[in-house]
Amino acid sequence: MSSSGLTSQSVQGGQLLPANRNTPSPIDPDTIQVPVGYEPDPADLALSSIPGQEMFDPRKRKFSEEELKPQPMIKKARKVFIPDDLKQDDKYWARRRKNNMAAKRSRDARRLKENQIAIRASFLEKENSALRQEVADLRKELGKCKNILAKYEARHGPL
Repeated sequence: MSSSGLTSQSVQGGQLLPANRNTPSPIDPDTIQVPVGYEPDPADLALSSIPGQEMFDPRKRKFSEEELKPQPMIKKARKVFIPDDLKQDDKYWARRRKNNMAAKRSRDARRLKENQIAIRASFLEKENSALRQEVADLRKELGKCKNILAKYEARHGPL
């Protein structure tokens, strides 16, 4: 017998509970698998994946708040016209090639990220819809359980 005088019962939330009560353990929300009928177009996945690396998976990839922030519109700088006599310089053309490659890499990276976000958003919309349906089903089931419990308590008294 314990010091509080309770043997096979414990107090939880102000209620007396039997010690052998089978209560579920807490569930980590990130481990829950939701059945979502979502199969992205393979062409879209290819546009959202880096060649030679693992295929982009919209179910697993999460974007940070920083990644999803809208980007400000940046005004392009005025073009500076270079006189033709300076364009004969090899140094000028080397800088142009280097800049063109950097601009292409930047555009490709931005396009890849935009494609990934679009596919992830599509998946999340499908998942949200599936979760809303599951919540509706669970609320319906809970209503039935409450009705059964109310009838039981009316006949036999409170649990």
